[in-house]
Amino acid sequence: MNAPLDWTRDGADWPNRYASQFVRAGDLTWHVQIAGKGPVLLLLHGTGASTHSWRDLLPLLARDYRVIAPDLPGHGFTEAPDPDQLSLPGMARRLAALVAELGENPVDAVGHSAGCALLIRMALDGSIHPYSIIGLNAALRPFGGGAGRAFSSLARFFALNPLVPRFFAWQANDPGAVRRLMEGTGSRIDERGLALYQRLFLSRAHLHSTIAMMANWDLVPLNEDLGRLNASLHLIVALGDKAISPEDARLLKHQHPVIRLHWLKQGGHLVHEEHPLEVAALIHDIAKPIALRQTG
Repeated sequence: MNAPLDWTRDGADWPNRYASQFVRAGDLTWHVQIAGKGPVLLLLHGTGASTHSWRDLLPLLARDYRVIAPDLPGHGFTEAPDPDQLSLPGMARRLAALVAELGENPVDAVGHSAGCALLIRMALDGSIHPYSIIGLNAALRPFGGGAGRAFSSLARFFALNPLVPRFFAWQANDPGAVRRLMEGTGSRIDERGLALYQRLFLSRAHLHSTIAMMANWDLVPLNEDLGRLNASLHLIVALGDKAISPEDARLLKHQHPVIRLHWLKQGGHLVHEEHPLEVAALIHDIAKPIALRQTG
C-alpha cells in the first residue's frame, strides 16, 4: 500500500523530468525536482497533487530562482510513511529533514492549498527561515463546529477502509469523472493536466496517502500560532476558487492584519495550472525585492 508510482513506467513522460532526482531523507525516499540558479525558492503542492501541478510554473520561476519542488510524503513518486504520520506536524518534520539533507536555505516559499499550511508550520518550527511565504488559494482555516468534526471522522473512516482507495481508483478509470472533479474546484485545466491527475488517482497508494492526510489534518494549532510567524505572509486568491472560499482569506486578514492579499479575477483552485504566466508574474512581484535584498 505504501509503494509510490513506478518511475520507470509512470514517470517516463513526467513533466520537467530533467529536473527530477530521488533523495533519501527522514526515512523516506523522495521525488524532488530542482531547477534554475539564484535564491532558493521552495514549492509545495497541495493535497492529492504532485510536482506535475508545477509543470508550467516551475520553468518560469527557474529563470530567476533555484526552485526546489518535492512530491509530498505518499504523493506521486515519494514514499509514504505510516498513515498516522501524515499529519501537519508530522509531514512538516519530514519535509524539514529533506530540506536539511539537501543543504538548502529557502529565501522564499510558495505553497498551494495545504502546501501553504506546511510551509507555515515549518517556519514556525524553525526548520526554514524564508523572508516570505506565498500561499496560492491557501487552505489555512479549519472547518468549524460539528461540520469539522464530522468531516474529520469521515476522513478517518475512509483512511482505515482498504476498499475506499480501490473505489476511487476505479472511478478514475473514467476520464469524465476526473474532469468533473477538477471542474468542481472552479478550474478548467488542459487535457495534459487531466491525464496526469488521472494517472495519480489510479494509484491506490497515492489515494490512500491523500485520504490519510485529510484524516490527520488539524489546522486549529496552526491558526493559534499564526501570530508568531516571522515571515511575510502573502495570500494569492482566485475569486473563482470553489474548493477554498475566498472569504477564508478575508477572515484571516481580519484576524491577522499583517497578511497581504492579492486577488486574481480569473481561475479557480488550480489557478497556477490554468494561468501560470500570471501567477509567475505575481510571485516575482512579491518575492523578487526580498530575494534581491538577500543577495545584495
